[in-house]
Amino acid sequence: MALLQISEPGFSPAPHQHKLAVGIDLGTTNSLVATVRSGMSTVLHDEHGHALLPSVVRYLEEAVVVGHEAQAAQSQDPVNTIVSVKRFMGRALHDITDRAHIPYHFVENDSSHGILELKTRAGLKSPIEISAEILKTLKVRAEKALGGELTGAVITVPAYFDDAQRQATKDAARLAGLHVLRLLNEPTAAAVAYGLDNAAEGVYVIYDLGGGTFDISILRLSKGVFEVLSTNGDSALGGDDFDHRIYCWVLDQVRSKTADFKPLTEEDTRLLLTKARQAKEWLTDNHEANIVCKLSNGALVDETLSVSQFVALTEHLVNKTLSPTRKAMRDAGLAIDEIKGVVLVGGATRMPHIRHAVQAFFQQEPLTNLDPDKVVALGAAIQANILAGNRSGDDLLLLDVTPLSLGLETMGGLVEKVIPRNSTLPIARAQDFTTYKDGQTAMAIHVVQGERELVSDCRSLARFELRGIPPMAAGAARIRVTFQIDADGLLSVSAREQTSGVESNVTVKPSYGLNEEQITSMLKDSFGAAEADKQARMLREAIVDAQRLIEAIEAALAESGDTLLDTAERAQIEASIQALRALCNEHDSQAIKQATETLNHATETFAARRMDASVKKALAGKNLDSLEL
Repeated sequence: MALLQISEPGFSPAPHQHKLAVGIDLGTTNSLVATVRSGMSTVLHDEHGHALLPSVVRYLEEAVVVGHEAQAAQSQDPVNTIVSVKRFMGRALHDITDRAHIPYHFVENDSSHGILELKTRAGLKSPIEISAEILKTLKVRAEKALGGELTGAVITVPAYFDDAQRQATKDAARLAGLHVLRLLNEPTAAAVAYGLDNAAEGVYVIYDLGGGTFDISILRLSKGVFEVLSTNGDSALGGDDFDHRIYCWVLDQVRSKTADFKPLTEEDTRLLLTKARQAKEWLTDNHEANIVCKLSNGALVDETLSVSQFVALTEHLVNKTLSPTRKAMRDAGLAIDEIKGVVLVGGATRMPHIRHAVQAFFQQEPLTNLDPDKVVALGAAIQANILAGNRSGDDLLLLDVTPLSLGLETMGGLVEKVIPRNSTLPIARAQDFTTYKDGQTAMAIHVVQGERELVSDCRSLARFELRGIPPMAAGAARIRVTFQIDADGLLSVSAREQTSGVESNVTVKPSYGLNEEQITSMLKDSFGAAEADKQARMLREAIVDAQRLIEAIEAALAESGDTLLDTAERAQIEASIQALRALCNEHDSQAIKQATETLNHATETFAARRMDASVKKALAGKNLDSLEL
């Protein structure tokens, strides 16, 4: 269950002391900061009255510019002016597949631990560092508005952000000098705002389409409890993709009209992307948009894009949001008529054809009475106020979920799931494992993430070793492995041998390389290959059992086979062993199980004789009176 009223360990605020805490929506296109004043959540403005801070960072020779000023210079200085950096958080260079239309110089070196970096006039900058500049600006805005130093912040992230992206966000906050009270899923933050403002109860869908990410979450709201029933999404789908479709359309139009069309410069690319975004926003309230500009190669752009053309260009993007929506509904086990309301979050939901598609899918008009740009920050501020220790009349219990299953590799390359996907966070689960061989004193623990039965089909998260296990017979040791996922969705794993108390643990900080296609593929493959996975698991288990039996019998034969078996009996057992060993190279689990039973049957007499010999040895030289009955 999620934590209620979390405060700093060992610290109790004095009576009536209000601790300054904020909620931050670190967005792809725009970012905001909000706080609770006099019991009301409110967005904080800058000195010019702006609530939204464009998530744009420009690097100059001796300074860094963030926000509106940087946004105004993006077409003139595209290489050093970084927009939509959120899409690069927690990503490696090979994850950025469409670099041709992104006017940045990406690099990846060994010292960056797999994190991509962008070359600017101020040197190499990682997405973490760039995001930290945005967070610093919001921190300064908040401290000016509130008149003091912040106690902490709740920072929102897309629900479908993986471990690497969440960790990158937390690292950025640390660089910005912020104490993170919690990473809160954006749809849950929106539900908090709607739940309090509208006193809503029942099952609600949060449809969150921002500048660079899409989330769909289904929550049950009841008397201050926000329980996430399921979540899905696409961390590489958002308003930027709609801009890119307009950009490609304009480029096609210009090329078709220009005989000798020269390649675009970086400035031209950024200019056209900016014009595309402006056209998209204009079409929200108008029937057509004019796109006019002059490129550096001399080509004149003068195109008119109608609403119907825009809808046709982006229809496949709208459908890409509905596929995760169907999956989330299926995972929650709900029908359309069980949904009480649909909340739209994110600036991209202002597009009319998005709203029409959502309304058609859920057969009801979505809720839009809170500003979709501000609702996430408002909800985060409410949660920050509680976590900072400022009690209010509204105690909230937030029950988020983990999007993918977590488990361990067992013998035979099998996955033993410890925490299944859509489990409520925070969560801690333990499971007992044992050794495979006699005298085993160490265990290699491999943590994996995914929905398939075989390790080779899942993603590796971390490896560590537990050493110092007392030497025992195979299967006698008891190692308890505990998985813990905190409220931010970050994982730690520990292993403890129960008799000796030896322990080892690891905090999972995965490589910054899991992309959305991998996540989607993990889920898709788990559904499409369920029967094949079942058969593969049965085969691996049969082979592991057979190999364990063969090792045990061969050890027994070496110890007492010559004294307890005649030549014919030993030959029969060895023949059964060879037959079973040969079948282990085949792909017939039933045949392996049958051969295992045959070997068990062939060694029954041998096992009985070994037992008799063991008892006889134990009783040798003893009289009846000396035995304790």
